[in-house]
Amino acid sequence: MAFLSDALSRVKPSATMVVTQKARDLKATGRDVISLSVGEPDFDTPDNIKEAAIAAIKRGETKYPPVLGIPPLREAIAQKFKRENGLDYKASDVIVGTGGKQILYNAFLVTMNKGDEVVIPAPFWVSYPDMVLLNGGEPVIVPTRLEDGYKLKPEALEKAITPRTKWLILNSPSNPSGAAYPRDELKALTDVLVRHPHVWVLSDDMYEHLVYGDFVFTTPVQIEPSLQPRALTMNGVSKAYAMTGWRIGYAAGPAELIKAMDMVQGQQTSGACTIAQWASVEALTGPQDFIPVRRRAFEERRDLVVSMLNQAKYITCPKPEGAFYVYPSVAEAIGKTAPSGHVIGTDEDFVTELLEETGVAVVHGSAFGAGPNFRVSYATSLSQLENACKKIQKLTAELR
Repeated sequence: MAFLSDALSRVKPSATMVVTQKARDLKATGRDVISLSVGEPDFDTPDNIKEAAIAAIKRGETKYPPVLGIPPLREAIAQKFKRENGLDYKASDVIVGTGGKQILYNAFLVTMNKGDEVVIPAPFWVSYPDMVLLNGGEPVIVPTRLEDGYKLKPEALEKAITPRTKWLILNSPSNPSGAAYPRDELKALTDVLVRHPHVWVLSDDMYEHLVYGDFVFTTPVQIEPSLQPRALTMNGVSKAYAMTGWRIGYAAGPAELIKAMDMVQGQQTSGACTIAQWASVEALTGPQDFIPVRRRAFEERRDLVVSMLNQAKYITCPKPEGAFYVYPSVAEAIGKTAPSGHVIGTDEDFVTELLEETGVAVVHGSAFGAGPNFRVSYATSLSQLENACKKIQKLTAELR
């Protein structure tokens, strides 16, 4: 009898982690590697947030926290939802987890029965389908098109819903495409959900503050308040506050769902790190003036990368509304031969060739459920991005 669970056969390693590790391994051999594979801001955590963590340590805030999260953080989160999103949640409607991943996983854990379906627009963040599969559900992948900005259309959502549909996952701005839904497009989707009262919506708003130009962020319950009793609105401090390693995610939702997530988290990890939670209180309630400064830096990087990739042969790169990713198509490169003699048969072949021949690490689009594409994270310096894009231009120019 096999020792390991059959559940492992339903999942695969995170493609972003695999590519990132491969880039690290190459770098360790002395290769010059530019990694554009990690979804992590290159900015440091602001000093006031670090100081709040140090102060918490000095006060002795180092004991077990409540499973749901420390009361000052849950109150700060409820106030954030009111102030920034116009959503009315009490602190008791809020749960804090060890990163957004735990929030998502536990939401599926407490709601999924075998065969329940979760509608996931593609391209999608790599972890969504695997989390659904691990919890006995069935991912229903709905393709989107480059021509539509990689955004789900209401008619496609309507077609995907069945009596077994339990959740729709909406991630705006999106990892991996950077696509974000303006108010009218989001309203068209929530109108579909209103017609299907058995379908819940999980809104992953992790990149909320990273939107560009005159784009205005909105979240589903903000658009359609009647969805609040069947919505989980998830966010965290990782991206906007450059706190990826602090591992704090949070969500607000109906009391019954939050209570169930509280119960399983109590048997799983208990509460998230107390020190990181006190730092997160400062993140949400302290000065926010650095956010627009960093947003402008990301926007400048986006514009550079989009411009340079669209000058590369065989590449089409739409300009996304948010996050810090672009998701160019390499459809025209498929079937071409690289100078090494390797034929580019898939987007994975393309990114492998790119890494091995030029030292530029990106993630193949098929890992996100939509290809032939690749994902570039532009959360690095302009000079690094310019250098990487020149290498991509050189490689594509040499394809025959």
